[in-house]
Amino acid sequence: MLVRLQPFQELESVRRQFDRFFEDALGTAELTRGEWMPAAELHDHGDALSLRLALPGIDPAALDIQVTKDAVRIAGERRSQKSETKEGAVWSEVRYGKFSRAIALPVEVQNERTAADYRDGFLTLTLPKAAAAKSFKVTLNPAATAHGQTVAETSAQ
Repeated sequence: MLVRLQPFQELESVRRQFDRFFEDALGTAELTRGEWMPAAELHDHGDALSLRLALPGIDPAALDIQVTKDAVRIAGERRSQKSETKEGAVWSEVRYGKFSRAIALPVEVQNERTAADYRDGFLTLTLPKAAAAKSFKVTLNPAATAHGQTVAETSAQ
């Protein structure tokens, strides 16, 4: 008896399992086939985080940006601009359609103080850290501690 080999069917099943895992973990359950996710990078600058997303061809006024104390969610759509050559052949490596991206932040931020900038196809969010997320250095005054006093100074790091 011959059995037809379908290697891609098994790979598709594995892909769906990975998608479900990340949707549950990152809160991107609304991401469906046909949607895409923009590339992102997150940097820690001490007193603030900066989140940068590659969004070329997106109308910044149409972006839906939501920031909570511990996560950022960005949604929007890149609309297709149809073009045809004389022969009628069309191809594109650019992903079009709706997108949604939820990113968990490593520390709490002051979401009401978030600043956004869209330049050269990149969206940059500056997210000031919450006071609890900042570290403070405590220094003791040696002269005061020698006399039994408890004097300490704190400064933000």
